[in-house]
Amino acid sequence: MGATFVVKVPDIGEGVVEAELVGWHVKPGDLVQEDQIVAEVMTDKATVEIPAPLAGTVVALGAEVGAKMVVGGELLRLAPVSRPTKDAQPVAAAQPAPEPNPEPAPKPAAQAPQTAPPAAPPKPAEPPSARGTATLAAPAVRQRARELGLDLASIAGSGPEGRILHADLDALLRRGAPAAPPPGAVATGDGVQEIPVTGLRRRIAERMADATRRVAHFTYVEEVDLTALEALRATLNAEATTRGRPRLTPLPFLMRAVVRAVADFPQMNAHYDDETNIIRRHAAIHLGIATQADGGLMVPVVRNAQARDLWGCAGEVARLAAAARDGSARREELSGSTLTITSLGAMGGIASTPVVNVPEVAIIGTSRMQVRPVWQEGQGFVPRTMMNLCSSFDHRVVDGADAAAFIGRVKVLLETPALLFIDGG
Repeated sequence: MGATFVVKVPDIGEGVVEAELVGWHVKPGDLVQEDQIVAEVMTDKATVEIPAPLAGTVVALGAEVGAKMVVGGELLRLAPVSRPTKDAQPVAAAQPAPEPNPEPAPKPAAQAPQTAPPAAPPKPAEPPSARGTATLAAPAVRQRARELGLDLASIAGSGPEGRILHADLDALLRRGAPAAPPPGAVATGDGVQEIPVTGLRRRIAERMADATRRVAHFTYVEEVDLTALEALRATLNAEATTRGRPRLTPLPFLMRAVVRAVADFPQMNAHYDDETNIIRRHAAIHLGIATQADGGLMVPVVRNAQARDLWGCAGEVARLAAAARDGSARREELSGSTLTITSLGAMGGIASTPVVNVPEVAIIGTSRMQVRPVWQEGQGFVPRTMMNLCSSFDHRVVDGADAAAFIGRVKVLLETPALLFIDGG
């Protein structure tokens, strides 16, 4: 048998020493080309696709989906068909190639020219598995397919170069969905579906458990009158099209208010290293924006939020949220936040208890905006657009009085939005 080569888990960077294997794109016996994606691994920051460093036939896979793999560990083995690169390690010596035949090969007899046969009709498109090429799909699509128990190799994608999209999964589910029961019918059956907790869902579970175990959480809730802010937002959005600016949601206003408040309360923009008992306050404000993706919660980071205006914040949030949802966000876009904002928008209810994104010490949450009757002296009850800020803090670092004062400052800035534009706002 010829040489086989070990393809190792590469150094993913940023101090990552292990990663979870969340998907294989190949199986034993497959012929892969150099730089073809063979596997996906997930760190605590992002999903990373690993390419083949050389062309060859897959001999063996190094682990099953869901396994934790260390950097430098065996990912898979290939029987190469080309010269290996530095990312592959030989584990068996190749047999020498046969000596060339010194006798010249006989020339083939001359043949009369033949008329070319008529062209065969074009064949219908084959699914990716039949073509022998890698299935193209974003990590978020792959994660969703795994959760649904769908085999991507059997799905013909409608995207560029046959890429499988969420719409393709939706179409497949519609075609295969069971008929709805008649009105009044009672569903029967006691089947149990076992869903392995892997990939992003397992990472979320681990981080949430770690945060609630290590952090002394306390939550502070304050109501905010957004009537003036909503009037200003409507005015600014009316001019957005003519000025070529993105439309504003309430989130950029909250981001600017948090940035302004941090100037007075720098202890909120910090990391707490509870192993060394060191608090690290950051000069730059990198706002994590909790974003719901298909596979679960992700936190893309708006870097240097203190240097962005309302429209700069809005544009960057939109870009990062789209990248997080389609799986194209880079590792550096999903790490390094110093303070996190979480917003459920219209689904926000009236209160929540957000979990601090360790090693940060504060997280700012919002509830649903509602028009409610509010008593005002001399006017009685008047309709006002109200929203609750629901924020959690690490009580090991942040005192209750400081948390209340910090949120109070955010409240003043939101209720008097003109203050956001003072001194560069």
